[in-house]
Amino acid sequence: MAFTDAQLERYSRHIILKEVGVTGQRKLLAGRVLIIGAGGLGAPAAMYLAAAGVGTIGIADADVVDLSNLQRQIIHSTGDVGKPKVQSAQETMHEMNGDVEVVPYHAWINSANITDIIKDKNYDFIIDGTDNFPIKFLINDACVMLGKPFVHAGIIRFRGQLLTYIPGKGPCYRCVFQNPPPPDAVPTCRQAGVLGVLGGVIGTLQATEALKYLLGLEGLLNGFILTYDALAMEFRKVKLAANPACPVCGQSPTITTLVDYEQAVCDLHAYHNPGDA
Repeated sequence: MAFTDAQLERYSRHIILKEVGVTGQRKLLAGRVLIIGAGGLGAPAAMYLAAAGVGTIGIADADVVDLSNLQRQIIHSTGDVGKPKVQSAQETMHEMNGDVEVVPYHAWINSANITDIIKDKNYDFIIDGTDNFPIKFLINDACVMLGKPFVHAGIIRFRGQLLTYIPGKGPCYRCVFQNPPPPDAVPTCRQAGVLGVLGGVIGTLQATEALKYLLGLEGLLNGFILTYDALAMEFRKVKLAANPACPVCGQSPTITTLVDYEQAVCDLHAYHNPGDA
């Protein structure tokens, strides 16, 4: 694929990086990333992936833009209130970079549709930008079963965390957290609040993981959890071990079909100590 003069200029800061170059930019333009959730995490991730020239970006979300979203969900604007988030995101991304195909999925992700959506464009990498535990476990289980890498993240108050799963190269989300917590066991962002910029910090790190994976770069967060405390301005990276008895990625899986858990909206295992994982 030959680059146009406009593309050479648009991606020039990538191309001059020896770790990217023309070959790497071609990889990005051929790359396919699915973002599940067009909210606080998915919004900055989607914008940076579009700006970077990731060729196909899927966005799955059934919600509409609400005024309270605009404090952190920067892909949407005041004029988008009441509009489906996937439509708003698609319009913003197309305006940013016409090289990118944006595929909207205006649907709530569940056990009946997640496999078809992931397979729709044969996505290379999945970004979990959701805000509830049941869907996070569903994304994990589907990606493990389909052999797809993904990056999890969550935010609440002034804290965020993320980890990446690469098939066969480290623990999955369920190795670390095992099962969804009981409903109402952890406060929601609506109840506890969240500093708007947290979505930008953590969502951008998710986009970074996706770009590094597509480029074949080392240093992904598989086998680690990265936590961020905005008040202390501290990052902490903790090594994790795979659980050989994990019911989905372990040696003798007991979870072999996808199920829907009771919905309990919440953004993060807020009180989990990764040092105990």
